[in-house]
Parts: sequence; C-alpha cells; structure tokens
Amino acid sequence: MTRILVPYHLDEHRPGLDVPFEPGVTVTRELAGDDVWARLAGLYDEVADVVAADVRGGEVPLVMSGDCMVSQAVVAGVERAHDGAPPSVVWFDAHGDVQTLETTTSGYLGGMPLRMLAGYRPELLADGLGLAPVPEDRIVLVDGRDLDPPERDYLAASEIRQVFTAELHSSRVPDGPVYLHVDLDVIDGAQLPGLLFPVPGGPSASEVGQAVRRVLDTGRVAAVGLGCTWHDGQGAAARVRGALPF
Repeated sequence: MTRILVPYHLDEHRPGLDVPFEPGVTVTRELAGDDVWARLAGLYDEVADVVAADVRGGEVPLVMSGDCMVSQAVVAGVERAHDGAPPSVVWFDAHGDVQTLETTTSGYLGGMPLRMLAGYRPELLADGLGLAPVPEDRIVLVDGRDLDPPERDYLAASEIRQVFTAELHSSRVPDGPVYLHVDLDVIDGAQLPGLLFPVPGGPSASEVGQAVRRVLDTGRVAAVGLGCTWHDGQGAAARVRGALPF
C-alpha cells in the first residue's frame, strides 16, 4: 500500500498536517488564481495521476489529506486506471457530505464531496478531471449521524444506502472495485481530540478499524482516502494509528 500525502485543507496548504502514517509520496502544487475550483482542479489532476499510476502498478494507494474533497482526485485516478469506469464507494463519515451550493448554509465546500461523486455539478471539478459519476446504488454511507435537513431529504429520496459502522459487513459492500473513504471524524468526538467538526455518539476508533478491515478483506478495495480532519498538535493521529489496518 503506497501512502500518499496531500497536505491541504481544501486549497489551504497545511505542511504541518498530522497524519497517522509516514507518507512515501507527498503531492503539492503552487495554487494560484481567484477561482477555488480551478485551484483545486490543478492540484487534484496531479493527485489523480499519482493514484492512477499506483493502481496500474497493482498497488492500493492510501491518500491522506486534511479534508474529504480530495476524494474527487482519488476516484478520478482509479477511473483513469480502469478505462473510465467508476468504482463503488464506501464512505465512513460522521456527516453526510451531500450538501450542495444551493443547500449549504455555511458555504463550506468540504460538506459536499460525496454528492459531487454522485454527479452533482460536474462542471465544478468532475469535467476537468474526466471524472464519471458513481451511481447512487453503488454508494454506501457508513454512519452519517449528523445530517442537515436538506441532506436527510436527499438521502431519503436517493439510492444511497446508509448503515451504522457495526452493520457494515462484506454483504453490504457494493460490487466491483471499491473506493474506501474514511473521514476520521466518524469516530466519537468525545474520544478523539482536536477534530474540526466533532460529533458525539459515534463508534470508537477500534470499531471503525474493525469495520474498515471487513471492507479490505473483500479484496476489492482499489484505493483508500483518509480524511485527517483535525487541528494540528492535538494528538489525534497518534490516537488512531494503532486502530487502523493500513
């Protein structure tokens, strides 16, 4: 498993980002211009190329970053390596990440990456990355306990399946190659210090690690994204390291 570090929170460079594992590759880029989507697209195109080369070489890349939007790059890389075919998605997160620019009240772009993978507003990033949408019935949202009303409405009407961490077994993993995404804020916010958006009442780090192992044991994981969504210097990376099977 190749460990790739993308030390950013969206377009904010975070060279001191605490991550659980020592990276073998670090991807950075000078981000210029006033358009945040263009800045992200340039960075993500480079990340996608690194991921694609790794997948073609028979490796399973682990991409660590300070947000979940980098998932667009990881999935684009898997698609480049698989002749444009989108993988299925297993998405661990305390949040739904299915907001849109039209529904968000905060304007936070990190609240919409799963919705974008499902095909929302492809002109923002997907078109430039050559990213094909993932069908909703091939997406599983694990946990997602903190949802805004528009997110609840969307998920209720969509074909995305939602399960608790303990319920995720191999039979619930969608068919085909899988992009496994783990935003570490899925862990109970009371147990993990320094999270940007902590949510109480979630699973322990050990329970998340066991569920992740069950997905890996299918032998179909093509790439992994790890959202290190915390403040630096709080010890969160060290807390989760031993629980994660990477």
